[in-house]
Amino acid sequence: MANMIINKVLNNNVVIADHSDYGEVVLIGKGIGFNRNRQDYLDASAAEKVFVLKNEKEQQNYIKLLPYLEEELQQVIILAIELIKTRAGVPLNEHIHVALTDHLMFAVNRIAKGMEIRNPFLIETKVLYPREYSIAKEVIELFGERADVFLPEGETGFIALHIHSALTNTELSEINQHSQLITDLIDMTEEQLNINIDKDSIDYMRLVRHLRFAIERVKNGEKVEEPEKIAALLKEEYPLCYNLSWKLIKVMQQQLKQPVFEAEAVYLTMHLQRLQKKIK
Repeated sequence: MANMIINKVLNNNVVIADHSDYGEVVLIGKGIGFNRNRQDYLDASAAEKVFVLKNEKEQQNYIKLLPYLEEELQQVIILAIELIKTRAGVPLNEHIHVALTDHLMFAVNRIAKGMEIRNPFLIETKVLYPREYSIAKEVIELFGERADVFLPEGETGFIALHIHSALTNTELSEINQHSQLITDLIDMTEEQLNINIDKDSIDYMRLVRHLRFAIERVKNGEKVEEPEKIAALLKEEYPLCYNLSWKLIKVMQQQLKQPVFEAEAVYLTMHLQRLQKKIK
């Protein structure tokens, strides 16, 4: 990294500097601002393990958070994002600096006030994004070790969603929308088939993953091969599951505002029938 000249020291862990390639940047790193002044040079060695926020909007949003963020908590969050980056092994969308910092700041405040944190998508998140969930568990452990803050399991799910958002460059609102949709579809399945699905079972995991990939195919306009003979057979042999699959597909179409190819009903019927047979 090239030499940079400090424009402003915001605190011990954040400075604004001029970068030879990127112009004005926000540099984040433990102790990077300690004992430094305006117009001081930062060389490459001083900037090790530093996140560079190149996007001007992200810079401004991050700076706005700083007055509300205790320095000790900020250090732990910086370490957490470094941990995520290392474990991910690929570039992260830099919005994670703002989004995750903001989320964790309010999570810690809620815990300090004794407020309950409930995550309605925890089970689905664990199934859908196991890699992100594993990294998020390490972040939770880091908070306990470094800040003596013990975040509840629900927070593991929320952090995992932030990690997935940063890895896939997907808006968190879209990820939450899909999680809510999957939850609604499973609730409908249980109600229509009059069953209770064991959320720890392999069958539940398969159904959740099937719905996730179906949603992704719809979003990407990806068509699956349509087995016409099987469709006719399933419609005749398993009318309850076949009709339910179409109800679920209509909900997907309404929520995603995109057409769903008919072949999806065939594969969904097979999943539902297998599930119903095992449970009943």
